[in-house]
Amino acid sequence: MTEQTQRWTEIEHLPEWDEEFYHIYTAKKFGKWVMIKTLRPEYADNPRYQAMIEQEFDVRYSLAHPNIVMINDFEEIPGIGRCIVTDDVYGDSLRKLIDRKEITPHHINQLRHQLVNALEYIQSKHIVHQPLKPENIIFTENIANLKLIDVGFEQRPSLSHQSTADDIYNYGRVLTEALDAAGSDDATLRRVARKCTDPDPKKRFRDMQQVHLALENRGNRSFYLFIIAFLVLMLLLVIWLKTPYAPTPVTIGSQGFLSNTLLFSKCLSTFTL
Repeated sequence: MTEQTQRWTEIEHLPEWDEEFYHIYTAKKFGKWVMIKTLRPEYADNPRYQAMIEQEFDVRYSLAHPNIVMINDFEEIPGIGRCIVTDDVYGDSLRKLIDRKEITPHHINQLRHQLVNALEYIQSKHIVHQPLKPENIIFTENIANLKLIDVGFEQRPSLSHQSTADDIYNYGRVLTEALDAAGSDDATLRRVARKCTDPDPKKRFRDMQQVHLALENRGNRSFYLFIIAFLVLMLLLVIWLKTPYAPTPVTIGSQGFLSNTLLFSKCLSTFTL
């Protein structure tokens, strides 16, 4: 038995996982389950697509995020060709779960948190990727952990506004479809999904950070609450200064200004604590 035969065993094509230019397989490498992707036969001998798969490996090899499938190697596999080797993420795609009406609160929670974190990470690395869709969102077999596949093929100095806007719009579509399949009426998620996909682009979120804040029920509301709290504090301070318990007035001047300033600071600190 040759070393290559020992290295690769139980290779199985997964047609439902295939991507536009790639075939996807599951296999064991030295007894450990991994996933492999290689160019479809019609593209395998084309220098353009050979350069494309090499570039994808170079771009994705440095990515490190718990909700993005990790790339381990790029090597020749007998009978298949040059392949990108990734961690094993065997499980069900969001598309399959939607079609089978098997979306649970756990899946929705992962879309609410892990998916947004992964998209923010990809954007922070300026990675151009295929449009987000249920087919490239995988929930692993044993613990249903969310993993993004097909997440990038080019890294740029910066992303265009259109690229980030597309992520927001597609996230809204994915979230809406999952909520519909789950029969969920979660008001916050529905509101976020509608804003992501508003027919008027000007009314959508500006970036994924805004989406993240909205999902956590934070954002501008925190600022307004701070203003209201500050005004209430000032009102209470004015009322207190008119009571018998107010401090004795001091001489107006630098000392008086300093004393009043220190008094106000102390009150503000007490309120904050």
